[in-house]
Amino acid sequence: MTEGPHRFLCRDCLTDHVREHGALDRCPACGSPRLISHPERDSLSIAHVDCDAFYASIEKRDDPSLADKPVIVGGGRRGVVSTACYVARTYGVRSAMPMFKALKACPDAVVIRPNMEKYVRVGREVRRMMLELTPLVEPLSIDEAFLDLSGTERLHHASPAATLAAFARRVETEIGITVSIGLAPNKFLAKIASDLDKPRGFSIIGRREAADFLADKPVSLIHGVGKVAEERLAKAGFRRIRDLRDAWPERLTALLGREGPRLHRLAHGIDDRMVDPERETKSISAETTFEHDIADPAVLVPILWRLSEKLSARLKHAGLAGRTVTLKLKTADFRLRTRSRTLPATQLASRLFEAGRDLLQAECDGTAFRLLGIGATEICAAEEADLGDLADQDVRRARDMERAVDTLRERFGAAAVVKGIVFKNREPD
Repeated sequence: MTEGPHRFLCRDCLTDHVREHGALDRCPACGSPRLISHPERDSLSIAHVDCDAFYASIEKRDDPSLADKPVIVGGGRRGVVSTACYVARTYGVRSAMPMFKALKACPDAVVIRPNMEKYVRVGREVRRMMLELTPLVEPLSIDEAFLDLSGTERLHHASPAATLAAFARRVETEIGITVSIGLAPNKFLAKIASDLDKPRGFSIIGRREAADFLADKPVSLIHGVGKVAEERLAKAGFRRIRDLRDAWPERLTALLGREGPRLHRLAHGIDDRMVDPERETKSISAETTFEHDIADPAVLVPILWRLSEKLSARLKHAGLAGRTVTLKLKTADFRLRTRSRTLPATQLASRLFEAGRDLLQAECDGTAFRLLGIGATEICAAEEADLGDLADQDVRRARDMERAVDTLRERFGAAAVVKGIVFKNREPD
């Protein structure tokens, strides 16, 4: 089949150029080198949008003197890195790194305590702009989302690729931060594409190239394959995605249970998940994957408390609460366990933890776990939660206590008030 003319879309002036033969290095209209060209550019509609170094970018926007400096947003010397700007990342600083290690790697970094209220406000501005492109927006977190722009060409008088390029420029111009975009035939490939050219990136992975693109990538590129899973797969001879692709599905099922068929499909670039605009309102959760499998409840319970605090903070920042607490556990052989308990609507860490701890203790039968998580479902407005009644008079005291703790942490950082349970058998950050 003979290829048609090559199209080049400038991401800066949004001019579309057509050439019968050859490539363009720069936009003829404005001279920008940031051109989008791909054989499937105008036939793809699933995107992943990710704000670049979100917290740090907002701080740099609000204080121009920080523009060229390494900036770390995090919770003090004893805390961890929430976000590192791209300058700090050149020194090896990464999210979730203990702060003392980050400052050892980059001693000249400017450390800023998180201002979640501000970040949530900016995240909502970006989300509002996304919803102007399509109603099919599936938020993954405060700063990233999947979008399905199928059928939007008539509305925007442009292909999804051109619409997304205009969106990226608008975010940068009107909000003052940057985003990176991945465009692909499905969510799995779109998520990978958005990481290929950060910051201010726009990358495309098409249907025809997906298998070859994935073949030599490590299995850890697949979401859900952490360090423990990667080691388990390596022992079985699966180091590259091509190894998973070429394996018998039955062998992967025997090795990984229900995860096996999922990995086999993804290794072929197949992902049938729809973009779900209701995802964020269905549940809010916090989870962690361990470096080493853990069976000891004395170690798991303090970790569950820290996750309960994270879950509580996310609910509070979103102005939401949950009526059902769900415990999530993944065993060393990748089998998933979920256990739930319904209770009066709450956003309090103490209430979430109590329910989660009871569920966890029932599962601690000597089984080693590689993942622990806690989530809230049956989401409702915060105003409906933690009201207390004659049968539950302690809830107001718990609510007032947590508000006082939250206020102290906002002023002095996350490490200002730490529950004693965290220090017992504490897992290293």
